[in-house]
Amino acid sequence: MKQFLILVVCALGASRADVSHLQLATTPEPHAPANPYVFSYQAGRAPGHVDRQHTEVSDGSGVIRGAFSYVDPKNEVRTVQYVADKNGFHPQLSHQLEDSDAVKAAKRKHFAAYNRIAQEHASHTPGQAPLAAAPHGSAAVIHATQKHLSAFDRIAAEHAAIGAQQEAQRLALAAQSEHSELDNGQYHP
Repeated sequence: MKQFLILVVCALGASRADVSHLQLATTPEPHAPANPYVFSYQAGRAPGHVDRQHTEVSDGSGVIRGAFSYVDPKNEVRTVQYVADKNGFHPQLSHQLEDSDAVKAAKRKHFAAYNRIAQEHASHTPGQAPLAAAPHGSAAVIHATQKHLSAFDRIAAEHAAIGAQQEAQRLALAAQSEHSELDNGQYHP
């Protein structure tokens, strides 16, 4: 048990190790040339019953070709053949994909909204929101805005009065200190 605790403590300590000395490579390192390979497997959920298989071949030039098959929930065999190269992954399906009713409804809703927005945007200049799309305040927002603005005006007036009072006090002190500086020809701070 003590060995296990020491191992856990060591593992926790190692997970917080300083890695500041590690730097990310800014230039890509050259990749070793791809090695040719072939693999294939078959599997099933029941002994002696194959319901999926996969085969893949690489010719060593970086191009990979393969195919996989499976049995879908409707007990139909689906096969996908693919090529993967420097331009990406390119699958070819053995069957036509069909959208469910929910997906069809979602697509209709999406395209209707897309077309509506496209028409709205086509009728005005870029960078300028259409007037109809501008936000409008509710009665509560308008009331809160007016309350805020009146409080702002009241506070600004109070601050202006306080500023004027402080300025008058400063001028009075300055006038008083001019007379006291000349007292007996001596400077009195």
